[in-house]
Amino acid sequence: MRSDSPAMAAPEAAVRRRRVADGSLGPGSAPAPAPEPAGGPARLREGTFWLTRIVLLRALAFVYFVAFLVAFHQNKQLIGDHGLLPCRLYLRSIQRHFQGRLGWDAWSYAPTIFWLLDWSDVNTRLDAVAVLGLGISSFVLIAGCANMLLMATLWVLYLSLVNVGQVWYSFGWESQLLETGFLGIFLCPLWTLARLPESTPTSRIVLWGFRWLIFRIMLGAGLIKIRGDQCWHDLSCMDFHYETQPVPNPLAYFLHRSPWWFHRFEVLSNHFVELLVPFFIFLGRRMCLLHGVLQVLFQVALICSGNLSFLNWLTIVPSLACFDDAVLAALWPSAPGGLRDQVLKLQQQEALGAQPPAYGRRLRKAVNVALGMLLAWLSIPVILNLLSSRQVMNTSFNPLRIVNTYGAFGSITKERTEVVLQGTAHPNASAPDAHWEEFEFKCKPGEPRRRPCLISPYHYRLDWLMWFAAFQTYEQNEWILHLVGKLLAGDTEALTLLAHNPFTGREAPRWVRGEHYRYRFSRPGGRHAAEGAWWVRKRIGAYFPPLRLEDLRGYFRAREWPFPEPVRPHA
Repeated sequence: MRSDSPAMAAPEAAVRRRRVADGSLGPGSAPAPAPEPAGGPARLREGTFWLTRIVLLRALAFVYFVAFLVAFHQNKQLIGDHGLLPCRLYLRSIQRHFQGRLGWDAWSYAPTIFWLLDWSDVNTRLDAVAVLGLGISSFVLIAGCANMLLMATLWVLYLSLVNVGQVWYSFGWESQLLETGFLGIFLCPLWTLARLPESTPTSRIVLWGFRWLIFRIMLGAGLIKIRGDQCWHDLSCMDFHYETQPVPNPLAYFLHRSPWWFHRFEVLSNHFVELLVPFFIFLGRRMCLLHGVLQVLFQVALICSGNLSFLNWLTIVPSLACFDDAVLAALWPSAPGGLRDQVLKLQQQEALGAQPPAYGRRLRKAVNVALGMLLAWLSIPVILNLLSSRQVMNTSFNPLRIVNTYGAFGSITKERTEVVLQGTAHPNASAPDAHWEEFEFKCKPGEPRRRPCLISPYHYRLDWLMWFAAFQTYEQNEWILHLVGKLLAGDTEALTLLAHNPFTGREAPRWVRGEHYRYRFSRPGGRHAAEGAWWVRKRIGAYFPPLRLEDLRGYFRAREWPFPEPVRPHA
């Protein structure tokens, strides 16, 4: 019997009426798969999201992989046993705050599995968490499938790192990854690892959870700007942004010299994408697709113009929930038995009313409804914050960071300043003949002739914190003096955070000082650029005075940091 016969039309019409009534068939969705055209494969119909789940999971797994890779490479130096801010001391301070009890108060303040682990070798535990996260995220990325247990494990592992990471994990994208990862748990079946689990269709509630997330991310970023710096009103912010952003890349050097009218266009485009485009989500399928396209293109433009860690890559993930199978089918070949063919058969079964077993369907629906209610409840303070004239950005209102508030660049710095660390082997730091040599960081500006780096989506956490420290004081950033002590001792672990140690193969410096410089891009074609300089810098003054290792002994003792022993070079 042909699928387009009258005998088949009546049941399909009934199924369509039922799906429209319960809201599972949205506006613009077709009731049945299109018949296979002559000479070509059948097109997938609109309104189903089997392929969307695969794309979402792979995109999320990619960001998780990068985040755990950063953790594996840098956590020991930052929060390990001898890190700049050891997480063991942080956990102990929480215990002391709650009178030494490891009860609900401590768990709710910092939910982390490290409460359950032995702290005698934190480095090994940190590496184990990162390696496990890398393994699971690699599997999901390659296979394009997962179950709730795997995705929940990724979420718990990263939550555990964020809640002991202190200032190194204080960026808005950490909470954004946790919220995105939490939603990713509910994309999957409980046990099975099939890419197209017939018993677990992609829930509309979960999809709208992703859409609600991208709506809040973009609207929050737009509102914090128009409520913040005046340059977002007079359209001049992009005159400064490329030069003063935390970690510029090579393209930023040239974009900074764009004509004034182009910078004004950039600000207007930013306002359009962040303040108006988010509402496209609620205006039907076509406008939702347009929203997804514009947001992805916007994030790609931001990726190209600066090193903003994995923030923009992560922001693309919830935007993918705007695309259904009819759109994403182009990503897969139309081979017989392939994913497109399998999704077409699933669409046909769905159109004929085939459904998973009643018990599993009801249980899954109850879980999804509970998720929707949880998201709605946790969104109340977020909505109030968006509506408030005193809006704050990148804030979590619950310790699990399930629903958060976001924002970026509410204010733009007009001048770039940098802290440059210098060391000397001279016994007298104030001697006129003391030769000061510079430590070079991985990515932040230092030596003017060094080309800006290109690392996105990777992230050097120390470099980012050095950017913040440059317009604060060293008293507000105690970890800087801890870093100085390690440089004075020639600590090999800490030196892996740097790109260049001028004292390699020699004894560690006797003195280290912090110098404060003002940086600006050189002018392409100008004298400095002709000499190979990407930057022009001018000394502002001392950031902190010359220090010896012994000068820091009391400072280290007061903070319970282990005092580093000088490392002697090999003969």
